[in-house]
Amino acid sequence: MTSGKPPLVSDADPKSESARVVGTDVAFAQLRNAQSMATDSIPSLAFSEFRLAIVNAPRQHRRIAALFGASVANQVKLYCVLAGDSEGLLYVGSAVVDGGSFASMTDDCLQANLFEREIAEEWGIVPEGHPWLKPVRFVRARRANAEGQRKLPESQSGIRAMEFYRVEGEEVHEVAVGPVHAGVIEPGHFRFQCHGEQVLHLEISLGYQHRGVERALLTSPARRALPYMETVAGDTTIGHASAYCQAIEALAASRVSGRAYALRAIALELERLANHVGGLGALANDVGYLPTASFCGRLRGDFLNLTAALCGSRFGRGFVRPGGVGFDVSTDECKNLMDRLDAAQRDVKNAVNLLWETPSVQARFEGTGALSQQSAEELGLVGVAARACGLERDVRHDFPSGFFRLTQIPMSVAQTGDVFARAYVRWLEIQRSYAFIREQLQRLPSGAILSTCSRPQPNRFCVSLIEGWRGEICHVAMTDSEGRFASYKIVDPSFHNWTGLAIALRNQQISDFPLCNKSFDLSYCGHDL
Repeated sequence: MTSGKPPLVSDADPKSESARVVGTDVAFAQLRNAQSMATDSIPSLAFSEFRLAIVNAPRQHRRIAALFGASVANQVKLYCVLAGDSEGLLYVGSAVVDGGSFASMTDDCLQANLFEREIAEEWGIVPEGHPWLKPVRFVRARRANAEGQRKLPESQSGIRAMEFYRVEGEEVHEVAVGPVHAGVIEPGHFRFQCHGEQVLHLEISLGYQHRGVERALLTSPARRALPYMETVAGDTTIGHASAYCQAIEALAASRVSGRAYALRAIALELERLANHVGGLGALANDVGYLPTASFCGRLRGDFLNLTAALCGSRFGRGFVRPGGVGFDVSTDECKNLMDRLDAAQRDVKNAVNLLWETPSVQARFEGTGALSQQSAEELGLVGVAARACGLERDVRHDFPSGFFRLTQIPMSVAQTGDVFARAYVRWLEIQRSYAFIREQLQRLPSGAILSTCSRPQPNRFCVSLIEGWRGEICHVAMTDSEGRFASYKIVDPSFHNWTGLAIALRNQQISDFPLCNKSFDLSYCGHDL
């Protein structure tokens, strides 16, 4: 451990005064999902206390949902949001960074790794002792800090050639893939260290299409803010738009009708259906099983068309709006949607069951790209990838908001953490999302679909969580004295999970990479923002 670092855990008795001072419950403020609080009520801690609360969080069964920097009174202040899944509570704390550096938390809490690299890149301050300080998105720092910038790798000032981790040894070779790929796919670079066909190490480098979404939102909300949100990750339009609107509504203390909440939930689950069905078809294609691949490719379109029937856009653009939704459905339209949903689900059941009934497919799925529950927990994985490892994490269940406060979908969990588990969790979710949508279409609440949503209140803070089809979507919004965004942080589930893919590939055959990659099904643009 680097000299001068605070200890990993406190040795004090949990009931002693010293333990209460640094304990998460006391040091960090508590709030619930989509609940607004005054910004000045967020504790501003000494960095040693802030750090200790974070590295102690995993021992208290809490994880990092967001860790980011913001400019406050010409200083960089770090904010951390910890998620207590079993408690349904969020914990928020902050600390000012003095000078050009702070003590890294990564060695003591692996979940902080990418967040600290992002902070270093964006703010020009160095997490001292970080084991692997490399670019995340190749952006220029928002705040020039001469002391910190001198310590940052030169490659952090723009996309350029950089060193990768290398495994040395007889017959060890390196395989580089991307960032330009053969198909119609977003850019991402994968560097494999192999001994024969065995992958010893995989390094994933992204950031090739950084769009600056978070910076563009400052001084908003404006008309352009919602289109930005709908394209944070194009296949998660409903998820990110819902998280944004939920944050705006909390900051403005606006109400949304039960009917609008129900329609949002239906659209969110339709988005889950389309992507899970398409994903299972892609997995079948990766092992050369064409019957399921062909059927699911077409059936994904059927679910996208159901979303188009709601709002005119197959990806749901224009549907979710601050204060509710932009489109309503009549009784006849609900019946038509149910009939089309039933037909699509019957075909999906026939196509997907072929996967589970075909021994050659199962032989390729089972045991491939396995990730242990311990690794998933240490890395802070979310969504399907986490639930496939036996972790019970689902925003709809743990941090319910909107319509999910009234009714819940059973959580789908597997234990083996391999390609099979990730595929089977998706199949369970397909069935449960279908049942949920059908039930809600039969009993839509009455009422208006769109309420007036006023301007966000000044000097407020809100955390908005939504369970997108990949996993937890986290939006953190802070307003200034005029009700504009002083800071807006987006954490797509892919940001948590890309490292999980790299670890799952260790000791696998390099030919298994496409299958493992698709089983995680992560977003490049959701990571790059």
